[in-house]
Amino acid sequence: MAARASDEALSLTAAAAVERIAAGELSGAELFDLYRERAGNEDLGAFLWLSEAAADVPADAPLGGVPLAVKDVFCVEGVPSTAGSRILHGYRPPYTATAVERLAAAGAPMLGKTNMDEFAMGSSNENSAYGPVANPWDRERVPGGSSGGSAAAVAAGLAPWAIGTDTGGSVRQPASLCGIVGLKPTYGAVSRYGMIAFASSLDQCGPLTRDVTDAALLFRHMVGCDPCDSTSLDYPAEVPLPTAERLDGVRFGAPPELTGEGIEPGVLEVFNRVRTTIEELGGEVEDIALPHTAHGLAAYYVLAPAEASANLSRYDGVRYGMRAGDGDLLSLYEETRAEGFGDEVKRRIMLGTYALSSGYYEAYYGRAQRVRTKIAEDFRAAFERVDLVLTPTSPSVAFRLGERTSDPLSMYLSDYCAVPMSLAGIPAISIPGGLSDGLPVGIQLAGPAFSEPRILDAAHALERAVGFTGEPWRA
Repeated sequence: MAARASDEALSLTAAAAVERIAAGELSGAELFDLYRERAGNEDLGAFLWLSEAAADVPADAPLGGVPLAVKDVFCVEGVPSTAGSRILHGYRPPYTATAVERLAAAGAPMLGKTNMDEFAMGSSNENSAYGPVANPWDRERVPGGSSGGSAAAVAAGLAPWAIGTDTGGSVRQPASLCGIVGLKPTYGAVSRYGMIAFASSLDQCGPLTRDVTDAALLFRHMVGCDPCDSTSLDYPAEVPLPTAERLDGVRFGAPPELTGEGIEPGVLEVFNRVRTTIEELGGEVEDIALPHTAHGLAAYYVLAPAEASANLSRYDGVRYGMRAGDGDLLSLYEETRAEGFGDEVKRRIMLGTYALSSGYYEAYYGRAQRVRTKIAEDFRAAFERVDLVLTPTSPSVAFRLGERTSDPLSMYLSDYCAVPMSLAGIPAISIPGGLSDGLPVGIQLAGPAFSEPRILDAAHALERAVGFTGEPWRA
């Protein structure tokens, strides 16, 4: 394929590429090879492993062979699956995650495994045992996390689309910082089987794409009940591709708790412009109260570490992954974990173990669960008045590498706007709203459980009106 034709093929959205393949103007194998070559020469640190060749794709596959970047938290049979951790170095699972399996069956072969914060614990992708990922907009800045490798790969044109996981914002926040689209589905809409667990009551798989149509196209082939995951649910109906160009009659609620203090002025400026755009498209925007969301971050950093301390207890050097120490069993446990886990993982395990310990369980974990219930009730009350909740996705644009690594609390604040939706188990999307100081700003739309079609439609109309065309990979 000539260089010009190659550039054109790589510039296509995934949905456009599917159409070209269906028309016989492009082949999935050709597209895979183009992306494999580009990803093989990347210098962002976005990929940890690359497929040598595309898997066979059925001729009638709805996704046509358009390759998929997969966050390294997903197990894939026979492929290194580390969750960004030293403790799983060399681990090759004997099975494949349901989400990856479903997308492969639909015609999206795996391009490679993307870098991530260790065990999905982080907001900057600096916690990976295999090095940080750089933001393609500015290589001195972070791409966000924990799905930073997937987000950077899509933003940099190294992959047409990707999947990541969102526990407290880990799809939406990196999508915001990298200027792409990121969808966190309703909890249970997508199977968690084969996802290496961080916090089981919060983890969800979601797409990272160049535009809203691609997000809907990928999402529609991920959903559904899975007998291997008891928390998965049947999706109420097939997910349609979004078509809306107007927002007539759609009611949006903007909570002051998530749009005021702590949000960078440049981010607020973009947010307010988008708010005006919504009204120009016929939508209505009103202020709504979500009083308990101010406590969301505190509750999250009790609940998520508590679940992590239980989930990560399986890494003991006995069954899989690395093994350290040659003394007794206790030394094996201690030395394997001391060498295998990074600082942030150890920090969260200690926090979680303390919160679950005798005498403190009710004071911390029990109280955090009650706050979680209150936040869910706030959203239910809000959705009686409005259709969707509107907020910035992240309080700031991408910050510099190393800027917050010595201050964990400052790092945790990166998820301030995203955590409440995760605690409530509701779907939310981040779309680019514009630039602040030359860096992307994400706008978040959230709705009730299983309202992804409405969210995607509204996001599609807003995306068209905003007209964001940032493509750093073209430079």
